[in-house]
Amino acid sequence: MAEVTQLIHDYLRHNKKFPHVFCPGCGHGIILGSLIRSVHALQLPKDDVVIVAGIGCSGRMAVYVDFNTVHTTHGRALTFATGIKMANPKLKVICVMGDGDALSIGGNHLIHAARRNIGVTALILNNYIYGMTGGQCSPATPFGDNSMTTPHGSLEQPFDTVDLVTAAGANYVARGTSFHARMLDGLIMDAIMHPGFSVVEALSPCPTQYGRKNKFKGTVSMYEWLKKNTVKLENRKEDDTRIPIGVFRNDNRPGLEERYASLKQRIMHKGQPEPKEQVSSKAEAEPIVEGVAEKLVDAPKEQK
Repeated sequence: MAEVTQLIHDYLRHNKKFPHVFCPGCGHGIILGSLIRSVHALQLPKDDVVIVAGIGCSGRMAVYVDFNTVHTTHGRALTFATGIKMANPKLKVICVMGDGDALSIGGNHLIHAARRNIGVTALILNNYIYGMTGGQCSPATPFGDNSMTTPHGSLEQPFDTVDLVTAAGANYVARGTSFHARMLDGLIMDAIMHPGFSVVEALSPCPTQYGRKNKFKGTVSMYEWLKKNTVKLENRKEDDTRIPIGVFRNDNRPGLEERYASLKQRIMHKGQPEPKEQVSSKAEAEPIVEGVAEKLVDAPKEQK
């Protein structure tokens, strides 16, 4: 059996309606494949993975994959994901959202998840438009581009997802595209295993809503546009106007759930005799906190 066929059998729910809901040429199917390959390459047990999704085209991912899945309300996927991670820090919680879901109604939750640095991986599928609900302008629609609600061109500047979550405090920030699928595999794998809040923005063509309204000749032309108008971050020149892709931030600060575990341990042992191996000075005590964090982050590896 071919590897791709084996992955389909191992990671997709066969009792769901196929073919899937994504339109022909939609980049979301490619990103779904990238997510599955990433989890498979990391050899994570399916029971240790939780996919939390909001409303929209990207939200349908949770329906098809054979993990622990939650299909939540619009814009609130990160609140559910935060609760799950705090309740069981050993789980790998992956939150799948579209640009409207993450940056509009869910924008407040996004910046605070980044501020808290909660150990969740946010996968933001950016197709520059509200695809499922009729093709309205989204917070990521480029200035001057057309949509159902901006037929003469958008007059608003879009959010830069990378800049937004970096400024808000995310630990790991990256951008890939559905054209650069293998590169995206690596970014998602890094994000899943990284401590703290990790964000991967994945640019995903929408031929049905965005492409038709912005004079793309077809699906192929949209992927050709991605190839022509993106550049790897390390190859980007100062005056380059192309969209940079790659890793923009790679910090190693402990996530909220790790800091909470450390605080809980300190409170529980307050007033008790100090163990012989435990140091007393604040400076020397820091490695103990880091040890707790590493143990939580590396838990899935020990279950291989």
